[in-house]
Amino acid sequence: MTLRMPSKNPAGLHQALEATPPAARKLPGHGEQPRVDERLVEAETRDEMVGGRRIIAAPASAPHGDAHCQVDGEALFHVRPGYVASTDMLTRTDGESDFATDTSIRKEGNDPATGARYLEEVVFEVVHTQPLRDVIDRAERLTARGIRRMFAIFVNRRVVAEWSPADRAFRPLPVDAAIEDACLIRPLPVRALLDRAEGRNAVARVLLDEKNPVLAEAQQGAFRSGLAEGHRKAIEHLCQALQIELTDARRAALARLDAAALEEIAARIAAERRWPS
Repeated sequence: MTLRMPSKNPAGLHQALEATPPAARKLPGHGEQPRVDERLVEAETRDEMVGGRRIIAAPASAPHGDAHCQVDGEALFHVRPGYVASTDMLTRTDGESDFATDTSIRKEGNDPATGARYLEEVVFEVVHTQPLRDVIDRAERLTARGIRRMFAIFVNRRVVAEWSPADRAFRPLPVDAAIEDACLIRPLPVRALLDRAEGRNAVARVLLDEKNPVLAEAQQGAFRSGLAEGHRKAIEHLCQALQIELTDARRAALARLDAAALEEIAARIAAERRWPS
């Protein structure tokens, strides 16, 4: 697991995103943990439980919802075969907590050691109006449970940051960095999580890497079309050089032919020095 970083870091990203920890924080120990799918709250409701506090998860405003959709799309297309991306999936992190992250990536299937689904490996959280101390509380519980990496997209600041358990802080990533991880098919550009156009470009690169059949067919079609157009231009030049009249009917006939037929006509014109009969 590495993070590909550029040679220059933006000056404004050196300061970590930190907050005063909640006064009464109860994090899980190293004892027996509940299954990740053992509920404290009812699924498909707005209820969550964090540290024994019941929280009502509110619907998103436009900035939060837009950013969440952006992250979901990038995770869906960047996830490596054998892994699955999920949205708003509840996870039982400890005895007192059962809450969802915005976007998560985990192995497909169930963990034979527990019989439950696999624990998430990478999670993304969109932060808009939530107090930072609450996001940090979640980050500590998630990493204590065993989730390898957590990223936060701070909508108002347009910053993507990674949680550092050692520093107990979110460390901002340079906007031209790329997130590399074993569960991703290719590095995920940080900019793709912030900008819609860059997100589309990142998805297109993934599809090209995967040799997506629709894109492959389109590429082949473009190649054949370009090749045919090149042969038509060659025929026009030959006709001009040899003073062969290129009538509208002849142009229309050329427009209907594929590259192979056009290549044959060009060769006959060059050899016979007349329009093929």
